[in-house]
Amino acid sequence: MRMHRMTSTTARHLRRVVLQAAVDAGAACTGMSLDVFFRGDETDIEWRPRRTTALRICAGCPVRAACEELALRDGEGDPEADEIVRGGLTGPELAAARDAHAVRLAVAVDADRDTEGSRLDALMAERYVLATTSTERVRDGKRVPPTVVQLEHNERIRTLNLEIARTRTARRAQAGWAVAA
Repeated sequence: MRMHRMTSTTARHLRRVVLQAAVDAGAACTGMSLDVFFRGDETDIEWRPRRTTALRICAGCPVRAACEELALRDGEGDPEADEIVRGGLTGPELAAARDAHAVRLAVAVDADRDTEGSRLDALMAERYVLATTSTERVRDGKRVPPTVVQLEHNERIRTLNLEIARTRTARRAQAGWAVAA
């Protein structure tokens, strides 16, 4: 049986989804009012205790790093304004981290915007699941004739193969690989 290997391109496309799923499933702030993490129209004296509370919550969060990366990808944080706590960092700290990781984040944001790449990854994932799911039936040691479900299953795999081929060809042509496409 052939094993599926995830490429670095596939991993980059799936990264945002994985990060968001991790935050949604395991953030320490789940169910809390998000007002704790965002500064309203208040003075520094009023904001500091809430900011400290937010930083404490983030410090013990099991998905802090994922939350931080999402905040960086989304461009959150202002170097001049202490208005947010996300991923265990304040606004100015997020801005400094974003500057320090500018090249890596630019590549990640481009991958997040690559909807064709994401679609290709989704098609390939669906094809993999279908291709590794057997619909063959055996009764008393003999193969049972294909059912409508099996025929539909096989037809969906053929359709996915065509969609994948078309999408790859279009992406290659768009990237200037006209000869290879």
